[in-house]
Amino acid sequence: MSAVPSSGERILVVGPSWVGDMVMAQSLLKTLRQRQPDCHIGVVAPGWSQPILERMEEVAEVATLDVTHGEFGWGTRRTLAKRLTGRFDRAIVLPRSWKSALVPFLARIPRRTGYTGEQRFGLLNERRTLDKTVLDQTVKRFVALGLPAGADLEALSVPRPRLRVDTENLAAVRDSLGLSSRPAIGMMPGAEYGPAKQWPLGHFRELAQRLVAEGFEVRVLGGPKDAEAGAVIAEGREGVHNLCGKTRLADAVDLLADCRQVVTNDSGLMHVAAAVGTRVQALYGSSSPRYTPPLTDKATIHTLALECSPCFQRTCPLGHTNCLVQLSPQRVLQAVLASRAELIGRS
Repeated sequence: MSAVPSSGERILVVGPSWVGDMVMAQSLLKTLRQRQPDCHIGVVAPGWSQPILERMEEVAEVATLDVTHGEFGWGTRRTLAKRLTGRFDRAIVLPRSWKSALVPFLARIPRRTGYTGEQRFGLLNERRTLDKTVLDQTVKRFVALGLPAGADLEALSVPRPRLRVDTENLAAVRDSLGLSSRPAIGMMPGAEYGPAKQWPLGHFRELAQRLVAEGFEVRVLGGPKDAEAGAVIAEGREGVHNLCGKTRLADAVDLLADCRQVVTNDSGLMHVAAAVGTRVQALYGSSSPRYTPPLTDKATIHTLALECSPCFQRTCPLGHTNCLVQLSPQRVLQAVLASRAELIGRS
């Protein structure tokens, strides 16, 4: 951890456990820095998220908390709390679970703010009521916790995430992966939440073939869990690179910044692409663009808005996933080409 400066409020943010939510949390960090330019911001976060947090200029230090999903991790939390004791003036807890509020409490941080949830009486001493009608997006809920209690949330200003790009790393990664100089389109077929958020692989494959014919290079990005999906999309297709599981998260940030556009499910990498300024073709099925939109002006939302969607289920309760199956590759191709024509017209 870095040394804490002697001036300015010292704020510890307990971050979320998903890539997309961690990116959106930067809107809160920007809000804190705008209100207090000399504040010192630390973030409690899983180790995997450090490459994302290192690309946020607002973050002064990362306190790694590595516990597996569903694990209580009492010893790990207590050890981290001891390291943080006496170092922060205020804590903001973004997750609404009971255990997420433990570290600031055990570290005896004087002010501990978060939303009421899971009986966190005592763990938090500034509990906020979550009005979902006003705070209708995840990012708004994060930002609101950085404002004083009683602030006018109807007029909430949400600064957009912006991740730093490492051009030297990008050059090295492009060379090591054997990528070409053709204009690139990123594809992200994964979605951690479940298959009801995933556009059919056959649609991705068809679109990839047609994009290559239009002169693009296609990069399929994702983690090791997405490697099989990437293989389906890229198999036998020259100009389509399956990079799933072959890059670090920091590499994915830079590769997405290098893409002209991305075609993506509602996923964490969608939010990364938006935060590096790449045009996003966002595919929504079981989820809603009203709740977790890509935070950029350069986004085209593809949703059929069927009567049964959004259902917010992991798997389609009706067994057909028509909200995504009926979203055709031709529609997305036309949007990609229209955006390319728009860019050419501006150049």
